[in-house]
Amino acid sequence: MADDLIFYTNPQSRGRIARWMLEETGADYRTELVDYSAMKDADYLAVNPMGKVPAIVHRGKVVTEGAAICAYLADAFPEAGLAPLPEERADYYRWLFFAAGPVEQAVTNHVAKFEPSPEQSRMFGYGSYTAAVDVLEAAVAAHRFIAGDRFTAADVYVGSAVGWGTMFGTLPKREAFSAYFERLSGREAYQRAAAKDDALMAQTAAD
Repeated sequence: MADDLIFYTNPQSRGRIARWMLEETGADYRTELVDYSAMKDADYLAVNPMGKVPAIVHRGKVVTEGAAICAYLADAFPEAGLAPLPEERADYYRWLFFAAGPVEQAVTNHVAKFEPSPEQSRMFGYGSYTAAVDVLEAAVAAHRFIAGDRFTAADVYVGSAVGWGTMFGTLPKREAFSAYFERLSGREAYQRAAAKDDALMAQTAAD
C-alpha cells in the first residue's frame, strides 16, 4: 500500500535522488510535497528535525539522508536486486559513503570558496577538492558500474552526485563522468523519476 511508504520531497532538491531510488524499487509510495517555506514548520520537523528533504517514512520508521535512503530501500525491497552481492559489498559501501562524505564535503566547500590550507587538509576527510574529484573519477572509470558490472543502489547516489555536479559545474566535465552518467540516465526508472519531478516542478510553478 502507498501509505506504507511516504516520500517527503521537493523537486528542486536532493529529493530527486530518493525519487530515482524509489522508482528503481518498483514499490508503491505516496509523495508529500514540502515547500521550502514549510520545511521548518513543526509538522515537518516532527519527521526530520533538520528541516531538510528528502525523508521517507516506511511502516512508521523515518529514514533521512540520501545515501541512507538508498541503502535502506535496497534492503527493504530485495526483490528489486539493488542491494550488493557478497563480492560487491566492499566497493558498494566504499563508494556510496565516499560520495556521501568526502565528495559532498569537498564540493560544498569548493562552491563556498573555502579551500583548506595544507595544514587544515589533514583535518578534513576529503583532503582537497582536487583529490576527491580525482579519486571519484578513477572509481567511476574502474567498472561499468560503481560496484562492478551490475547496477546497484550505490549507483543511484554516486550517479546523482556525478550527474548533478557536472550539470551545475560543481564537478568538472570529465570523460569518465560523462560516460558513467550516460549509462545511468538511460535507465527507465531514472527517466520515470525525472519526468515525475519535472511535472511536479511545472505544477508548483503554475500554482
